[in-house]
Amino acid sequence: MGLHVKLHRTKGHPIITAATQRRAGVPMVLIYGHYDVQPPEPLELWRTPPFEPTVRSGKLFGRGASDNKGQFFAHVKAVETYVRTSTPLPVNVVFLIEGEEETGSFALAEFVKRRGRALRPDYIVVSDTGMFSKDHPSITLGTRGIAALEIRVDGPSRDLHSGVFGGSIANPAMVLTQLLAACVDADGRVTVPGFYDDVIALTAMERRELAQLPFDEKAYAKLLGVPSLAGEKGHSTLARCWARPTFEINGMSSGYQGEGSKTIVPSFAVAKISCRLVTNQQPRRIYRLIERHLRRICPKSVRLTITEGHHSAAQLFTCNITGTQAAARALARVHGCDPVFVREDGSLPILDDFKRWLGGEIMLMGLGLPYDNWHSPNEKMDLANFHRGIAVSVELLRELSKPGQTEHRTRPSADGGVCFNCKMED
Repeated sequence: MGLHVKLHRTKGHPIITAATQRRAGVPMVLIYGHYDVQPPEPLELWRTPPFEPTVRSGKLFGRGASDNKGQFFAHVKAVETYVRTSTPLPVNVVFLIEGEEETGSFALAEFVKRRGRALRPDYIVVSDTGMFSKDHPSITLGTRGIAALEIRVDGPSRDLHSGVFGGSIANPAMVLTQLLAACVDADGRVTVPGFYDDVIALTAMERRELAQLPFDEKAYAKLLGVPSLAGEKGHSTLARCWARPTFEINGMSSGYQGEGSKTIVPSFAVAKISCRLVTNQQPRRIYRLIERHLRRICPKSVRLTITEGHHSAAQLFTCNITGTQAAARALARVHGCDPVFVREDGSLPILDDFKRWLGGEIMLMGLGLPYDNWHSPNEKMDLANFHRGIAVSVELLRELSKPGQTEHRTRPSADGGVCFNCKMED
């Protein structure tokens, strides 16, 4: 495509930049993506091999198809469209691709700290979020933060015969489950003291805005394969996903897990935990609160080790700024309807570093769909949506070359276009 490509070695996975020739007088647009993926396990649940892309029923199946290779590749194809048709690009473009998004973006954080002045983007486009539905193109105005940790309980120096030693020592698996159960109550509320101190409750206006989004709880439960939905009592499903913090067990390991039985008291038990955080919650403070709570209630009959993992703060943006409005016009032109403005239940740790070291306006414009199976077996990308994403990106680059315009809607539109985050006058 004629772009200037560099492979940047790091202590972790390499970072790739690919830039057009920089021209004076036109905006610089940085388009971010990541090439790393989640582990594919459990492999037995994949219909086709996770790293052999397979097309079925208009969808491309494979690990990373939507998170994030398919979404990012749509932007690559948009730039290629300009190049191949000899149409002048209306903006300068630099692609920034990393390989550690799923584990905290540590190498990229250092990279943008050192090289941010050289990049100097006016706009940063991130398509690592999702659309509300195929019929509702979306712009994300907020993401939740994350605080990850690992909890390990050690008991005896080795697995012991449960008939001989059971009842005389603490069982690490039992202790671990009791510790975890003491972190969330039956109403889905986190019981760690101080956990909610900095959480800002949704206003009545924000609750009304959420209620106007077309959301079918029964269809959502069916999509996820659960008998019914659950979560923190007193909040809607969308509020739980977008605007409330969580305490989640991501995985547990202890004792014998092979075929048949092996009657032992396991020597240790481990759990991986992540908390999704909302605006104002500080990840390291949350980690310290959880650590203090667990150490206070842990019995002295075991040894407790708590290890801090990756973390990032929640992000919140406004919709009445130039780049976001340009994205809204591009989405509306391609999809034939106004986009909805939503929050994202996931986390993008690198956004903090982008804001601090790169500057530029950040736009979160997801091209993936809720049923793309991110982080799950049989991940896929809807190819019709992928091609629409290319068209949206072509229009976005054109829109970003125009002088600033703010066409902020002050009321939800009849077709469901909603700005969840902006305060609207009654």
